[in-house]
This record gives sequence, structure tokens and C-alpha cells, in this order.
Amino acid sequence: MKHKLYIAFIAIFALFTLQSCGVKVKYSFTGASIPPAAKTYSVDYFPNRALLIVPSLSTNFTEKLRTYIQDHTSLIEVTDGSGDLRFEGEITGFTQKPVNITANEVAASNRLTIEIRCAYINTIDGENDFDSRFSQYSDYSIDADYDAIEESLIDEITDAIVEDIYNKAFVNW
Repeated sequence: MKHKLYIAFIAIFALFTLQSCGVKVKYSFTGASIPPAAKTYSVDYFPNRALLIVPSLSTNFTEKLRTYIQDHTSLIEVTDGSGDLRFEGEITGFTQKPVNITANEVAASNRLTIEIRCAYINTIDGENDFDSRFSQYSDYSIDADYDAIEESLIDEITDAIVEDIYNKAFVNW
């Protein structure tokens, strides 16, 4: 019995000792490294400046980025653009083009591509600030009814872009 009590005491002591060690970067369970002084984030509205406009794309993308950061960090969202960590940008491209051209010069599939410019501003240290373009695509069969699959294609692509932006800002890839 004394042996178990002794081991429990050592374990608790080690836990408190390790907990008091200083850490320069706050880590989350998602692998994100966030400056410890950062408490808030803001995501500005991403206007659609692409030649081909999908009316809901700006709102949906902006909301996905906000939600993803909220779900994967302990940061608090501020809506006035004054976050310690800020995201702003625009949708710069929404294109469809034929791909996988066959020997008969007929497309076997089409490709939907979405391009977004995003600036990340860290008002605390600015070391990892960026202003970058992110692009993802999804191919679909020429036999598919585009109107029926458009929403799912856009969701798939924007999810990938949001993850790319998050990784560049917080995982430092």
C-alpha cells in the first residue's frame, strides 16, 4: 500500500513540475502553433472578384474559414476586424474547363477550379504573415449533371482551401 501511495505522490509531483515549465508557443491538439499572446482572430468577408460569380460562394467560404478556426483553436472570434490574428482576401477565380482529352479530341471530364487570395496578419509578431494564393480543383464526368453536383464540388474544394489556409497560418508548412 505504501508503495502505491509513493508512486502516486511521485506522479503528481512530476505533473506539477512539468506544468510549471515555460512554453513559448501554445499548441493545440490539432498540431497548430499559435503565439501565446494571441487571444482573438478575425476573418473579413471574402468578396467574389472572379469572372464567373456564384452568388453564395463568398458568404459560404468566409463562414467556413471562421468556423474552421473556431473549431480547431481556442481563439475567440471578433467580428470588427481587430483580431490578434487576421484573415482577409478575395475569391479570384472560379473556372471550369475540359480535361482528359481523348484521342477523338473529346473531353472525358471537366475540372472546376477555385482560387482564393488570402492575407494572414499576425498583429503580435508578424513573423509568419503571408499574402498568398490558394487553389484547389475537382474533376467531374462530362456525363454528370453539373447543376446537381455544383454545390458538393464547391464544398469539397472550399474545404480543401480552408484547410490549406489554416495549415499555412497555424501549422507553418
